[in-house]
Amino acid sequence: MDYNSSMSEEEALKKMQKYCAYQDRCHQEVRTKLLSLKVYGQTLENVIMLLIQERFLDEERFAKSFARGKFRIKKWGKIRIKQELKKRGVSDYCIRKGLAEIEEEDYRQTIRTLIIKKKASVRNQNDFVRDKKIVTFLQNKGFETALILEIIKEI
Repeated sequence: MDYNSSMSEEEALKKMQKYCAYQDRCHQEVRTKLLSLKVYGQTLENVIMLLIQERFLDEERFAKSFARGKFRIKKWGKIRIKQELKKRGVSDYCIRKGLAEIEEEDYRQTIRTLIIKKKASVRNQNDFVRDKKIVTFLQNKGFETALILEIIKEI
């Protein structure tokens, strides 16, 4: 046991197995949680290594479920998802794998649906102002400007 850790490696491992089993986590979240439990040094590294070996911690799986969830539930675009994964220290490889989970046709259909919904809520505006508001709204959700404009023209 590390001289400055407050719990044994076994206790920390059990706690983190539950934490990771509840939902997929990225390495950064697990590291932060361990530090909050006052687990440091070699104990921390051993727990993370064991979690990876036992497949409780899998960054690729995390990136895939994160991308699917944020796209389906929060209707985020790929730019926003990529930024959020980067913020969590996820590797570029895993980010690419995560974004690949989003089907192109679902992606385009989500943009169409969001444009139609937003169009209905933006009233008393000329077409240019309305379209500008729609583009800004979708950009803030993380969708690509060129794709937004292309789909606005289609509608």
